Amino acid sequence: MPANYQIAVTVSPQYLPEQSAPENSLYAFAYHITIENNGSKPAQLISRHWIITDSYNRVKEVQGQGVVGEQPRLEPGESYQYTSGVVLDTETGTMEGSYQMQTDGGDSFDVAIPTFLLAVPGVLH
Repeated sequence: MPANYQIAVTVSPQYLPEQSAPENSLYAFAYHITIENNGSKPAQLISRHWIITDSYNRVKEVQGQGVVGEQPRLEPGESYQYTSGVVLDTETGTMEGSYQMQTDGGDSFDVAIPTFLLAVPGVLH
């Protein structure tokens, strides 16, 4: 990431029992994301790339423009929050990925999204 750009990503996952169907091996999770611009220059989120892995090590990749239909531009000190979701075939899994950001000058850089755990409460000991 260029020196003047400091983008922080915080993730808070949540199991959604009311949207899950364990008898059909469907486990729904929400993830709440906060993206903070801690740098000295504005940057815009252009696209996302997710790597979703279930407990059988089956990997699904998801790429697309923006997040939840938006391409937020963050001024220094600003943050952006959104919530999205994923359905797994297993009780646990992980997600990780990156956001592709763009400077006002048109240069692109990637921001890593750290790996986070998706797990039905009580499954992991």
